[in-house]
Amino acid sequence: MLTLFHAPQSRSTRILTLIEEMGAADKITLRPVDIIRADGTGARDHANPHPDAKVPALDHDGTLVTESGAVMLYLTDLFPSPLAPVQGDAKRGAFLTWLFWYGSVMEPVMILSGAGLDHPWLAKTYRGMPEITARLQSALSRGPWLLGDTFTAADILIQSPFHWFKDAIPDDPLIRDWLARGAARPAYQRVMQAEAQRRAA
Repeated sequence: MLTLFHAPQSRSTRILTLIEEMGAADKITLRPVDIIRADGTGARDHANPHPDAKVPALDHDGTLVTESGAVMLYLTDLFPSPLAPVQGDAKRGAFLTWLFWYGSVMEPVMILSGAGLDHPWLAKTYRGMPEITARLQSALSRGPWLLGDTFTAADILIQSPFHWFKDAIPDDPLIRDWLARGAARPAYQRVMQAEAQRRAA
């Protein structure tokens, strides 16, 4: 049994988008949980198995997987589809790189930038938003999606913070068009509508 522990309009929303894109919603049980949010609302939910009381958390018959990139990799391996290159595909390396780059570099940079924090150690370790922008520009100059002509889970993950934090979107037409294409996908639209209803309930 697959159970996704989910808080509406949070990091686990991108996992719902992936599940919707894969057509796997009927194979995964959604378990709503509360989380502590950045604005101070919410609370630690003891029903949530994530060790840091965050989301996403995926339970597969007692095997726990947390962190967005890991959950996406786990699900795309479990349900093979065009959303992830398989072992042996020449694009597999780039796909894995994007998934791990997000959590290791991109999200820390965006959080530090949003908090107005700066220090030489941070800049040398993570770089900054100009480097994030340049990396996205380089990939998108070769195709409409990060891996070229094929939309993948990497696009869902890397686009996700920009959908929530519009002010962080780089002033670049390639990136803005890429984000618009992602937001126009029917699966994304269905998830956003359902998420708004869950949050309002």
